[in-house]
Amino acid sequence: MTRTETPWGPWEPAVLDDIATLFSSVDVPWWVAGGYAIELAVGYSFRDHSDVDVLLLRRDQQVVQQLLPAWEWWAADPPGTLRPWQPGETLSADVHDIWCRPGPSEPWRIQIMLDEAEGQDWISRRCALVRLPIDLLGRNSHEGVPYLAPEVQLFYKARQPRPKDEEDFRAALPALDAGQRQWLATAITLAYGDRPWCEKLQ
Repeated sequence: MTRTETPWGPWEPAVLDDIATLFSSVDVPWWVAGGYAIELAVGYSFRDHSDVDVLLLRRDQQVVQQLLPAWEWWAADPPGTLRPWQPGETLSADVHDIWCRPGPSEPWRIQIMLDEAEGQDWISRRCALVRLPIDLLGRNSHEGVPYLAPEVQLFYKARQPRPKDEEDFRAALPALDAGQRQWLATAITLAYGDRPWCEKLQ
């Protein structure tokens, strides 16, 4: 397990088996996101991770408080401050991330990410023209762990790719079929304009 120090305390990301157990009783859609989603898509591990992300639809945000009632939840208010997320509070549309830990002396274990939806469609918070039916937003691993579809995760990484995002793109590209590549190239162009990844998706 990787331990990473931050100004708000250390991170020790929960392992995927623990996340699957914690979220097994949730009756709303959820998906492992971030770099772990890419690894689940390609079927092997290839880099370290400083945190672990779980995506929920914004309309289902209260589920995490009900699921982990003894935990602490801190909302990441723009432009980069953490504050306690009060029980029952509905987070505003500009808050996308929640840090969770078992208690004040414990390391952060899970980052909850919130995304938008309208009816049966997921809508990107980056560009409302980029959307998918919620049923197509994720996949399931062989062990039954839901994870964000790689083309959707790469779309979020494409705006300003960091070295780890480039590594994720190189690993995931061979696993994308023609439809996934086309969707990703179109989504990138709609949201960010032409990007170097688009050429590689042809």
